[in-house]
Order: sequence, then structure tokens, then C-alpha cells
Amino acid sequence: MFVKVCGITHEDDALLAVALGADALGFVFAPSRRQVRPDQAAEIVRRLPHGVVTVGVFSDERPERIVEIVNRLGLTGAQLHGREPLSEVRWVRKRVSFVIQGFAAGDPAVTAAANGPADVVLIDSPHPGSGRVFDWSLAEGAPGGARLLLAGGLNPENVGEAIRRVRPWGVDVSSGVEAAPGRKDPRKLRRFLEEAKATGEELAAKMTATVASRSPFPNRRADRPYDWAEDEALDA
Repeated sequence: MFVKVCGITHEDDALLAVALGADALGFVFAPSRRQVRPDQAAEIVRRLPHGVVTVGVFSDERPERIVEIVNRLGLTGAQLHGREPLSEVRWVRKRVSFVIQGFAAGDPAVTAAANGPADVVLIDSPHPGSGRVFDWSLAEGAPGGARLLLAGGLNPENVGEAIRRVRPWGVDVSSGVEAAPGRKDPRKLRRFLEEAKATGEELAAKMTATVASRSPFPNRRADRPYDWAEDEALDA
């Protein structure tokens, strides 16, 4: 089970999350109580072990700015958490290593995005970072389930049930493991990671979704590769 810890603002929280088994860290550049400046994120990223997936989180930012920050800071990829059209997602994806596209639960646009240029589709609460849990039935059986990242009010107490219900490719946590906005609680973080990883192992034999790669972030589903030639035609 892939686990992304988002809302990282301090180096010690980042290093602890990685030591406890987090696969990815998220740095929020969009307006938020967990917002960090690019220079702050750069200092943290420099001190991380090699191979940690690092994600810049943006909301309705200019595509050129997204690409500039991701590449200048040496981040692994970008998370687009606004109302970005698929044309902008496509443009960004051609210029960075991978893209997560975020949606509020129940957004009908998820269907189109599941077969679009984003590598991962994230389903969140309508109020990201609020700690509110949404109705998980809105994410069950979502298109592109092999690359579904589940967020929205997850914490050590409910992440196991969420994984069993939705069976996502991964989970994303922020406020559910905090002591205060932007600061992680070591005990909550440890419990969350232990529960998520254990539940993922428990369900591994039952998972029916095809995962094309065991890399830190998945390649597109092998049975439905993304047509970049079609993209070129759309851009023409």
C-alpha cells in the first residue's frame, strides 16, 4: 500500500515519515495552513534519502509556474488540486515525471480523468485538509482504481476500514496525523503507517486491479496505455 504524507513543513517531520515507511511526501504550495515556500521545501528535499517520492501540491496555478517549481526543486512530480482542465494537466505531464490529479468526492470529472494524462487520480473530501471524512461509497469502484489515491479525513483509526472498503492503490494523509496544522504527531504517524501497510498486505492477495509497475508511482494500466500521439494531435 502506497502512503503519501502531505502537508510537510518541517525537516524533522519529513525524515520521521520516511523512517516510518512513507513512500511519498507532499509539499503544499497552494494557499493553506500548511503552505510552504519553495525555498523552504527545497531545504527539506535536499536532506531526504535518495528515492523518496516528493510531490508539489498546487491549486489553479499557472502551468508554467508548476513546471518551474517542480523542476527547480528537483521534486518527483506535481499534484494538481484545483479545477485544471485536462489540456493543462496534459501540458504539465509532458514536462514533469508524473502528475496526481485531485478531485472532490462525487465530481463527475473523475471519469474522464481516469483515462487522461494524469498518472494517479486522487479522491478527497470537498474540503481538503479539514479532516472531514466523505462517503466512501463515492470512491468505491471509481474508474482507474489501480491508480486511485484515497484522501479525505483519514487517520489511524479509520484508514484500515477505508482501505478495505475502497481498495485504493494508495492513501494520502495530512491533518489525520497532525499535532497542529503543519506539524506531525509521531505516535499518530507511526500508527497510521503501520495500519495502512498491514491492511495493504492483508488485501494484497485479494486485489484484482492490475498494477503495471512496482515503482514508487505506477505506470499507466498496461491494458489501456495512454495515447500520446493523440495528445499531439489535440495540441496541434
